Amino acid sequence: MASIFSRIVAGEIPCYKVAETDNCLAFLDVNPVVKGHVLCIPKKEVDYIFDLDEDLYCDLQRFAHRVARGLKKACPCVKIGVAVLGLEVPHAHIHLVPMQTEADLNFHHHIKMEPDEMKALAQQIAQAIEQ
Repeated sequence: MASIFSRIVAGEIPCYKVAETDNCLAFLDVNPVVKGHVLCIPKKEVDYIFDLDEDLYCDLQRFAHRVARGLKKACPCVKIGVAVLGLEVPHAHIHLVPMQTEADLNFHHHIKMEPDEMKALAQQIAQAIEQ
């Protein structure tokens, strides 16, 4: 059975997309820990990030780097935190989290955002990535 992320890639489930390449997709986490929490995924479904072939792994990291630079412009913060957890969704992914403090990387705390706010934020981040 396809993971929820594969279903997003296939267009079966909508997302708040911020960037896309032939091999990777970045979108807002619908259960964010802070405003601007983005997920970067390979379009190919592989459960464990270190099981990605080397080319795709490097492509995903370069993609996340580009997304993080735009994210920092759109969501001013001290740094963009990076986490690879991957226990909840069996599809490799990188969390990019705008941080003011290390406490912002608390994955047991989530915020609520309205759909209109998510849509506007996704557009703002996408524009910052394109610059």
